[in-house]
Amino acid sequence: MKTLLRIDASARRTDNDKPSYNSISKSLAQLFCDHWQAQNNLSEFIYRDLGDQVPPAITQDWIAAVFTPEEHQSTEQQRLLALSDCLIDELQRADIILISTPMYNYGMPAALKAWFDQVIRINRTFSFDLKRGDFPLRPILSGKKLVLVYSCGEFGFGEEGIRAGMNHLSPHIKTLSHYLGVEQFYEVRSEYQEFADERHRASIKAASASLTELALKI
Repeated sequence: MKTLLRIDASARRTDNDKPSYNSISKSLAQLFCDHWQAQNNLSEFIYRDLGDQVPPAITQDWIAAVFTPEEHQSTEQQRLLALSDCLIDELQRADIILISTPMYNYGMPAALKAWFDQVIRINRTFSFDLKRGDFPLRPILSGKKLVLVYSCGEFGFGEEGIRAGMNHLSPHIKTLSHYLGVEQFYEVRSEYQEFADERHRASIKAASASLTELALKI
């Protein structure tokens, strides 16, 4: 039995009166889910819409709670970590992580960064030991797959693209995914949204085809 954790980060919904207002990244993620669940209809599905329920930013008190041994945490510290504990539990149960997000200002939305800050946590998803030398951090989780689906207003954000150096979204998420226990990373994007021309339509079609194929084999 496989468990799929879906994280949507777009502030937009998919049920707007004007279809042009709908979230492209969420729509593409739904396409993947439809095909994946058709092949894994007995699997568990966990869903988080960060655009609807934004995780709180971490605070000094939150950090203090994280570094307080569990047996010494106060009731208030336990309360501060309750959401983080829940999100980490969802992550631990997942075999496949599906993250859909728009590219905002060439990076990830604040809501998605807040989710990462809540789940990448010492002694829960990574360990820290200075005996390891210059690389003291090590992931605790392992064996997971991550599918990143993202939409861009401009184009050329691939490795050989004209805006490759401006892509601070997928490289950032790929780096962070190591501490989620991810060992296989897949990336699908749509581009040209702001141009709203044939290139945009072709990009969505290509992304849809890639996600359909990926859902059948992952």
